[in-house]
Amino acid sequence: MTEPAFDSARFRQVLGHFPTGVSVVAAVGEDGSPVGMAIGSFFSISLDPPLVGFCAGRGSSTWPKLRAAGRFCVSILGDDQEELSRRFASKEADKFAGLAWDRSPLGSPRLGGSLAWIDCETRDLHDGGDHEIVVGAVHDLAVTAEGHPLVFFRGGYSHIA
Repeated sequence: MTEPAFDSARFRQVLGHFPTGVSVVAAVGEDGSPVGMAIGSFFSISLDPPLVGFCAGRGSSTWPKLRAAGRFCVSILGDDQEELSRRFASKEADKFAGLAWDRSPLGSPRLGGSLAWIDCETRDLHDGGDHEIVVGAVHDLAVTAEGHPLVFFRGGYSHIA
């Protein structure tokens, strides 16, 4: 029995029915400049030891710079930060231009106005097909604002009622 050809559009459409939070992963590149990318695949892994993870596309031009840093800070975006998500999902050269940000305890960029941040050192990288699965050891974290998260659902940004 022959398997039917895999329909990647259908895969995306079906999995798009699962809402995901939107975050920005940022680090300092080898040249000392901040680099970052929007992700919709951030997840908690373990409480003991404290571990988190995200998936980075192998085709991303930003991911190699983040990977080389060996540490990163995740900024969890609020529902009023859609423009910020779009900026960090773009190919814009200087995604940090004109933004409010500071450095986390490990020195990675933390975005102003985010709901929370998680400061990590890269612990492991795993094969995930066309993505790499990144495991981060949590060094420090905090909630910085109360509010609703920015959510991606069925191909677009959404809000929690």
